[in-house]
Amino acid sequence: MASDRPAPEGPSGTGFPSATGFAPATGFTQATDFAPGSGFAPGSGFAPAADPAAAPHRVDFAVGPDAPEASWGEWNPTEDSIRPVRGKHRVAKQRGGLARSSTVLGVGVMAAVGAGGIATAQEKPPVRISLPDLSGVTDSLPQAKSLPVVGALVADMTEDDGDTVVNAAPLTGAGVTVADTEQGATDAGEALRARIMQQAEHQQDAADTTVREAAEKAAAEKAADEAAAKQQKAEDKEKAEAAAEKKKKEAAAKAKAEAERLAKLAKSYKLPVSSYTLTSHFGDGGSMWSSGHHTGLDFAAPTGTPIKAIHSATVKEAGWSGSYGYRTVLTLDDGTELWYCHQSSISVTAGQKVSTGDVVGRVGATGNVTGPHLHLEVHPGAGAAVDPQPWLQSKGLTP
Repeated sequence: MASDRPAPEGPSGTGFPSATGFAPATGFTQATDFAPGSGFAPGSGFAPAADPAAAPHRVDFAVGPDAPEASWGEWNPTEDSIRPVRGKHRVAKQRGGLARSSTVLGVGVMAAVGAGGIATAQEKPPVRISLPDLSGVTDSLPQAKSLPVVGALVADMTEDDGDTVVNAAPLTGAGVTVADTEQGATDAGEALRARIMQQAEHQQDAADTTVREAAEKAAAEKAADEAAAKQQKAEDKEKAEAAAEKKKKEAAAKAKAEAERLAKLAKSYKLPVSSYTLTSHFGDGGSMWSSGHHTGLDFAAPTGTPIKAIHSATVKEAGWSGSYGYRTVLTLDDGTELWYCHQSSISVTAGQKVSTGDVVGRVGATGNVTGPHLHLEVHPGAGAAVDPQPWLQSKGLTP
């Protein structure tokens, strides 16, 4: 409900300076200032109401040198005089921070939390805190001037007093080690870079050393293998040459022994006739022979040519033998039988011992023949006939 009492006047000396445009009866003291960001800009004003009677509960403000003086009345808001606010509540933000309502709420929350913490701390028993005696540590602490940052501060302070200025180490020197300092590095970044480069060089050197050692090892193994292969090849060649030489010597020795044997046999063996012509050989085919092929070696010679014993033997047979004509059979010591066929005459008898070169008969043309010749057959072990020519050659004779 509105009141008709005049507005109370402010205390003596209250009011804004004339430049503000507020009437002295506004109730603000001259010392009252709006904080920066409060939302009141210089020169902004509140225009007076066009009809004060139409808005009895409004308070009109005017800002500026020409603002008229205003009268004030007590405002008592009621449910009928206040319209309900609809829509979203908008809170004007301050120029430099949060809204006033948020600020008030934050201050309230902080006060409540602080009060709760104090109350909680008052309820807990006191805690005893013991600190170590650091009197012995102070002697080992570095001087303040030697510290990177404090040294610079102390140096700035001493320059004004005319004292000796201590050169402070750069801030990045905190990561520099003694080894880095000895190498001339004063910057931590440069020192780190130098250490990284040195480590990379060491790793590269180690990798190069490993590769070099592996290459040297491979080269040594290859050289060893090549040397071993070369040595093995030389040994194999030497063995082959030795084996060939040995074989050659053995062959020469064998040939020599064979020659000696043949020479010895040649002395003990002799061809059956001295002058002859070989006309038919072993195995020749034809209808002249009952078996269909020739079973001996023919020595053509004139009738009456002496026939000699090839080797010492025993006369097994001596006489007529059908198609063989007159035939003499000699048995050698090894059991081989020698047949002398188509003789014109026989000079030995059965059971007689003959020696090499003894005459056992003469060349003739008896039996199934076409002309005078000696038909010689060789029967090893008194068996089937074999080619007489190789047999004679094995005895050192060349028919």
